[in-house]
Amino acid sequence: MLTVDFDRLGLRPGERVLDMGCGAGRHAFEMYRRGADVVAFDQDADELAGVLEIFGAMKEQGEVPAGAEADIKEGDALALPFADAEFDRVVAAEILEHVPADLTAIAELARVLRPGGTMAVTVPRWLPEVVCWKLSEAYHDTPGGHIRIYTDKELVTKLRSAGLEHTGTAYAHGLHAPYWWLKCAVGVTRDDHPLVKAYHQVLVWDIMRARGWSTLTRAAERALNPVIGKSMVLYLRKPAPDEPAAR
Repeated sequence: MLTVDFDRLGLRPGERVLDMGCGAGRHAFEMYRRGADVVAFDQDADELAGVLEIFGAMKEQGEVPAGAEADIKEGDALALPFADAEFDRVVAAEILEHVPADLTAIAELARVLRPGGTMAVTVPRWLPEVVCWKLSEAYHDTPGGHIRIYTDKELVTKLRSAGLEHTGTAYAHGLHAPYWWLKCAVGVTRDDHPLVKAYHQVLVWDIMRARGWSTLTRAAERALNPVIGKSMVLYLRKPAPDEPAAR
């Protein structure tokens, strides 16, 4: 399940890319599959071990173009262990809502992106997230959980303050917002609830592209994304030194 549109990001084979806060690796795997040289970065060593294992399996099974490379790196988002302007593309998906010092993390993302490079930042969208917080304290009140809800304007302003140019916004996972509202209403740990189980199966059918169901769910998601898409996706560009960021 991808949140970032890599065509819109401008990703090309051979480019060096960073997936900051990669988690289980969904975006890192897709960038590797497209022929990029990928660094999957996270603070969770166990997650990274799983990502590295899948990188190896992808290469063994011929799922990646010749010459593509992928590796992992453990560290802190507030002090990225990379050189200035090291990456052509940067992805930070569903990360900043967890980080107390988000301005520092944003500055680090901008620092490691080369001039002319592009970035995709995704966070939970304001409306679906507010509903979840209202329905359930447990949804966000957990160690490492969500500590803030961004508005579109707030996050764009913070990213621009790091010298980035905002080039566009999209919304994704419209089918997932009602699922999380349902979970919050019945209890976020109640995966055994009949309605939760049934809705989850629909999402699995969609992700696995089950015949018939996939066409229906894809159409529903396209209709829902502009209204209640669970994730907001911001696309950004780092101007060259003599090219001021657009305001």
